[in-house]
Amino acid sequence: MSERVLTPRNRGFLFLDSHPAGCEQLVAGMWQACPAPAGAPEGAGPVALIIGSSAGYGLAATLAGLKRAGIRGIMVSFEKAPTERRTATAGWYRTAATADIARSAGRDLVFLNGDAFSDTMKNQVADLIERRFGGRLDYLIYSVAAPRRTDPDTGTTYASVLKPIGQANRTKTLLFDDQGVPEVREVETGPAEGDDVEQTVGVMGGADWERWIDHLAGRDLLGDGFATAALSYIGSPLTAAIYRQGTIGAAKAHLEATARTLNERLAKAVGGRAVTSVNGAAVTQSSTAIPGIALYTGLLRGVLGEDLVPPVRQLAALWDQLTGAAPLTLDDEGRVRLDNWELTDDVQAAVAKRWEAATTNTIADLADLAWFRAEVQRLYGFSVPGIDYTAAVATDIPWPTHTP
Repeated sequence: MSERVLTPRNRGFLFLDSHPAGCEQLVAGMWQACPAPAGAPEGAGPVALIIGSSAGYGLAATLAGLKRAGIRGIMVSFEKAPTERRTATAGWYRTAATADIARSAGRDLVFLNGDAFSDTMKNQVADLIERRFGGRLDYLIYSVAAPRRTDPDTGTTYASVLKPIGQANRTKTLLFDDQGVPEVREVETGPAEGDDVEQTVGVMGGADWERWIDHLAGRDLLGDGFATAALSYIGSPLTAAIYRQGTIGAAKAHLEATARTLNERLAKAVGGRAVTSVNGAAVTQSSTAIPGIALYTGLLRGVLGEDLVPPVRQLAALWDQLTGAAPLTLDDEGRVRLDNWELTDDVQAAVAKRWEAATTNTIADLADLAWFRAEVQRLYGFSVPGIDYTAAVATDIPWPTHTP
C-alpha cells in the first residue's frame, strides 16, 4: 500500500489531492457532533437509500441517519479511486470512514460507487433492496450536486450553469491568493442565454429524483408510509440574484414542484410523503463554486460564531421529523425548513451590514476567515485537528466491500 506525505495543493477552492487520515478524522468528528437520540435505535432499523452520500449534506444525512434512526440500506455516490499520481477523491476516503462507523454501530450499509443518473445504478439498487433488505424501502434522501446529467431515455446530456436570469449580476466575492491572503473583488456574471435554464433544470431539478421513485415503485419496493426528501437551499437575499433567482434557483423550484407531485402520488399509493428539506448555509465543495457564497458564508460565521448550525445537526433534525420522533413541520410551500436560524431578520441585517462594508482592507474584521479557510481545507482532509501532516499516510484505501 502506497504511503505519501501529503500537503494541500490547490487552485482556488479546488484541491488536487485529499488526505485519507484527515477525511477519516473529519467523519469521526461529524459522528461525535451528531446528537445521540434519547434511546438507542431498536431492532434492525429502517431501510434507507441515500443518493449523494459522500459529501456535504448527503454525508451528514448518512451519519445522522445512522445515529438518530439506526438506518440500514444503500448509500450511492460517484468518487474516483486512488492512482499512482493522485490520491482518491475526498469522498472516497469519507465513504471508507463512514463504512467503518456503520460496522462499529452494527448497521448493514452497502456503499455503491457509480452514476446515480443511470438506469444501471437504479437496477443495481433495486436488486439489492430485493435481495438483501427484504424488498422494502422506508426512506430515500436525494442529495445530488453534479455538473451534468445524461437522460437514460433520450441520451441527451444536460450541463448546468451558474447564471442570473434576465440581466447580468455584479456581486462581491471572496478569493484567496496562493499565500492565503484574502481579497474581496467584484465579479460580473452574464445572464442565462439560449437553453441555459432548461439545461440546469435538466441536471439539478427533480427529474432524476422522480425517476428514482418511479423505478422503485415499478419494482414494488416502496414500503407502507415510505418517505422521501430532496435536500435544497434558498439562502439570503444577498445571494439571491445568482442563486435563488438564477438558473440554479429555477432548478430548485422544479425540485419543489416535483416534491408536491410526488407527495400526492405517494400519499395515494403507500400512504407516503415527499418533501424538500431547505438546509442552512455550509461550506461545501459545491457552494464554494458559486460567486458570492464564500463571502456570504464567511460573514455569516462572523455574525453567528459557534451558533452557526453544522449540517449533521440539521440533518439530525430532519431524520427526527421523517421518523416521527419530532413533529413534521412544513412551511406554506410544503418544505421542511432547517434554515430558520440563518434567515432571521436580525441575522440577515447584521450580515448585510458587514457585506456592505466588506473590502479587501476590512474583510479580516468582518468575516471569520480562519474558520472559512480551514473549512475549505477540511473538505479535502486538511486542517483537521489531531492529524500529523508531516507523517506519511497510506493513500490506497479500498472502497468498502459487501457480501452479495
